[in-house]
Amino acid sequence: MSIAFDTPEDRSTSLAGSVRPKSPWRVRSVEVLPNYCLKVRFMDGIEGLVDMKELVFSPEAGVFHTLRDAGVFAQAEVVLGAVTWPGELDLAPDAMYDAIKLSGTWKLR
Repeated sequence: MSIAFDTPEDRSTSLAGSVRPKSPWRVRSVEVLPNYCLKVRFMDGIEGLVDMKELVFSPEAGVFHTLRDAGVFAQAEVVLGAVTWPGELDLAPDAMYDAIKLSGTWKLR
């Protein structure tokens, strides 16, 4: 006995597109600024600066060393409430939110 299923194409793409994180510490928007900085805005309207220059050029940069290329750094975007780059790089939005809420800036070293 064979069973036929009438299934549409992969639905996961349409589902992922409809996910809209609402936690206040999720990033709503990101703007790339000069000197390896980002301006971020969170779901609750808090805005602040992320300064990554020291980390990116540090000997301990690890996977973030690829962001030394200004063209790669400029590809920052928001995916599911987190700032991301190609190569599966991202920043922890909750840690970013806590630092920015406290002082307006998150300086990564």
